[in-house]
Amino acid sequence: MKVLSILDIDKNLLKGKRIFLRVDFNVPIENDIVVDDYRIIKSLATIRYLLDLGCILILASHLSRPKGINLNYSLKPVAKHLSNLLNKEVKFIEIYESNYIDYLKKVQNEVLKLKSGDVLVLENLRFSEGEEKNDTTLIDELYKLGEIYVNDAFGTSHRKHASVYGLALKYNIRLAGILMKNEIDYLYKVKENPTKPFYSIIGGAKVIDKIKVLENLIKVSDKMLIGGAMAYTFLKVKNVPIGNSLVDSESFEFAKEFLEKYQNKVILPIDHVVKNSVIKEVENIEENYLGMDIGSRTIELFKKELSNAKMIFWNGPLGKFEEKEFSNGTIEIAKYLSKLTKDGTITVIGGGDTVSAIHMANLKDEDFSHVSTGGGATLEFISGEEMPGIEVLKNV
Repeated sequence: MKVLSILDIDKNLLKGKRIFLRVDFNVPIENDIVVDDYRIIKSLATIRYLLDLGCILILASHLSRPKGINLNYSLKPVAKHLSNLLNKEVKFIEIYESNYIDYLKKVQNEVLKLKSGDVLVLENLRFSEGEEKNDTTLIDELYKLGEIYVNDAFGTSHRKHASVYGLALKYNIRLAGILMKNEIDYLYKVKENPTKPFYSIIGGAKVIDKIKVLENLIKVSDKMLIGGAMAYTFLKVKNVPIGNSLVDSESFEFAKEFLEKYQNKVILPIDHVVKNSVIKEVENIEENYLGMDIGSRTIELFKKELSNAKMIFWNGPLGKFEEKEFSNGTIEIAKYLSKLTKDGTITVIGGGDTVSAIHMANLKDEDFSHVSTGGGATLEFISGEEMPGIEVLKNV
């Protein structure tokens, strides 16, 4: 999949231009303080690249799902935090108007006063109901803010919203940011043309949420390792004792057919960490016990299989990693993938819980080839779903 990014065009086309930069700054805020700036940091490469070219940046994002204008969901704390990260003033125009369109008209006047290297963060796009409706009035007013459109918000690229889709169509020059480019390049390779041998690791809870992911990945995978709660659905249809472990009864038929068709590719856990009133490690789960993590034999089995891989995609934790007693499987595999990365294996990590898990293991994004910021967008991309925010960047 080929889209043009800010790295792919002549720098002179960008120098000094006013850039409308769509970012994903949908971050947790408590008491007006950003408590997790992961998504902000991931777009700093794009921001700094454009600032080095003397661009004027108009940054736009949504935050949560407010119903109309609600200052509890203001991006003002984000602007302040970004100012600290960049070590320079980041401008923010507060909203006093009763509707977002009037606010944008005020912003348009202020934008004309901005100089080379200035950064302005817009107020929450979802203060306008037109954002989710891809409304033309909102699009027309946003269009007046920039000369070139850049999208670095992969996490929202699966939505046909105004700032992601309709607005981009208005611009003759519409580009991917550096984060967006990396997301597309790595995830497209995973989905369409992985380096072989290619292994996928799929965890999480419900099979039904990942059916298309499983179907797409198994076609290009040499082996697929399945863990987490979703493994018990597959073990159940194989008549392996799973006690009271979580199963996805809606997916029994799919799981059965999947295993019959791909039995030589799928690797399931062979032992488990379980609990009721006590916690222990077992091969077969007794009645009244719940499987909560992969056991030590499974960890070694997974490591042995993964040692053969040249490329690995991992989505979904392998146990209830939020609880320390059941985090060992996920953490051990995360550390092993980090080691493989250093040895030359291409490793792609996708999904919010998986990202949280690698950080819990005291690993950094730099310990892997690519860590996706997308969450739901990552899964939809792998599933082959429509990605309006990416499709619109292809037609330039």
